[in-house]
Amino acid sequence: MNKVDEFNEYRQKMNDRIMAQDNKVLKRFFSLDNQTYSDGALDVKTKELLGLVASMVLRCDDCIAYHLGTAHKLGVTTDQIFEVFSIANLVGGSICIPHTRRAVEYWDDLEKQVEK
Repeated sequence: MNKVDEFNEYRQKMNDRIMAQDNKVLKRFFSLDNQTYSDGALDVKTKELLGLVASMVLRCDDCIAYHLGTAHKLGVTTDQIFEVFSIANLVGGSICIPHTRRAVEYWDDLEKQVEK
């Protein structure tokens, strides 16, 4: 199984488990997260790219993978992704470089899925 499928399956499995607990606070948080990334004064694509920069600076590989996958579905190009990476590295510093490596590897896997 490739990194993209593995991440998506695990994420779905664990989200289902979390939601099955029926915890009101967690459900509201998940809902708020979902609502935040919908169209508003900023379009969805811009919000995803902002989320990606923040995730890279905060060094959350799961968040990076999620935002890369969504950005890919929204038609973000490789050149656009690398500009996001450059902003994240500038803001976050060299500590972001390992996350950039993993992000590039994940992006490449997303691109390979399209080629199939």
